[in-house]
Amino acid sequence: METFEKLEVWQEGKELAVEIYREFRACRDFSFRDQVQRAALSVPANIAEGMERNSPAECKNFMGIAKGSAGEVRTYLRIAEELGFLEPEKARRLLDQGVRVSKRLHRFIRSLEARFPLKKAGYQNPLAPCTSTLHGELW
Repeated sequence: METFEKLEVWQEGKELAVEIYREFRACRDFSFRDQVQRAALSVPANIAEGMERNSPAECKNFMGIAKGSAGEVRTYLRIAEELGFLEPEKARRLLDQGVRVSKRLHRFIRSLEARFPLKKAGYQNPLAPCTSTLHGELW
């Protein structure tokens, strides 16, 4: 079994969290700073927790939580850019990192579903898997 530290998705999520911590450390809106930093920390932390769990179903659940946190981070980054907390180029770079993490998590979740007979959750998001566009790109 691989350790979570060897997973590229965990490494990218950790790097995103570090970058966000660095970028927002001088932000004087303490509430906003706390929210974006907590959401960023949640991504690699939930990947790690999922990998340390005892079943594929538990692992999938935590990967889903990490993916939700990655979406939360991207939302905060867009708002930060609009409020002038981030320069457009920095926001674009961080958003691109966030999208890469979300895509990797999506593929990881799908691979778990393909390898193990996991029950589908009762609620299915009507927007499959993500209909967000970034820089004119549908994914």
